[in-house]
Parts: sequence; C-alpha cells; structure tokens
Amino acid sequence: MQTLDGPDDADGGGFDADDWSRLVAFTGRVATLEDVQARRAVFALGDSEDPAVLDMDLPQPVIWWDDDGEQGAVAVQAEVHAGALGEPMEVVGLILPDGDAVVALLEDVDLVDDTDPHWRRLVEEAIDPGAAEDD
Repeated sequence: MQTLDGPDDADGGGFDADDWSRLVAFTGRVATLEDVQARRAVFALGDSEDPAVLDMDLPQPVIWWDDDGEQGAVAVQAEVHAGALGEPMEVVGLILPDGDAVVALLEDVDLVDDTDPHWRRLVEEAIDPGAAEDD
C-alpha cells in the first residue's frame, strides 16, 4: 500500500485542482495507529465500538466547512464509528492543498466534482492566497 505522501514528494503531499486524483486513498479496512504512523491513513479511532469502512469513492474532492469558513480538500479515508451515545458517526480524513491532513465529520463536507468552479477557486486560493486578490 502506498503512503498518503512520502519523503520524496516535492510538494509535501499537497495537491492542486488538476492533480488531486494522484492522492492515495486508505480503503478496504479500518485504520490502525500503525497505519497513521506509517502515513497510510489520516486517522485511527481505536476506542470506538463496531467501526466499519464507509462505502465511498475515494479520493473524493470536497468542500470542508470548518470554524474559519470553507476550504477545498480531498477525502482520502472514510469510516463509521459509534458516537458517545451509540449513534453512527461518519468520519473522513482530508488532505488540504498544502498537504496538511485533517479529520472531519462527513456532515461537515460537501462532496463535489473536480470541475466545480467553487472548489477549484478554493484550492487555487489555498495554494496562492494572492489569487483571491487578482479576481
């Protein structure tokens, strides 16, 4: 299995709107701490009950809604875990354009197509903050 990004990646594991599909997804099983440490997975929630892989095509462009607004990202991992009250919690591992990895709830992302102009603008602005001023 390939790593999400490796030491030979000149871009640090980031992506742009045209090369996002080269990101390697973690699929087929629930991730372990060892997978995260080896950079094969974004997260591992080892203490939840009855974890399962979330059936989702990966990698998948998304718009992630966080406290600072919206960001273009790519989902590379998707799992379902039991929440505090036993309700299912759908969790995704995201890669941001700069290569950072974050964990989000599926309800906090919008699945989009890579041709979505809004997603492409968000990715471009993340890579080149001056691009927002050029518009």
